[in-house]
Amino acid sequence: MSLPDFISIVPAQTIESPCVNICTIGKDRLCEGCRRSITEIAHWSRLTPAERDAVMAELPTR
Repeated sequence: MSLPDFISIVPAQTIESPCVNICTIGKDRLCEGCRRSITEIAHWSRLTPAERDAVMAELPTR
């Protein structure tokens, strides 16, 4: 008898991200691809959905 793997027990949750795989930090200290700050990128998976939505709404004006 084999044990089920971890992923089948605890399904992965997809987190929406503005990342476009152009990960270069510009002189304005924002990612040139997604326009998030280094801190926002580092904490992205720990932000609440509402916090992520707020950042996403702000990105077009950066």
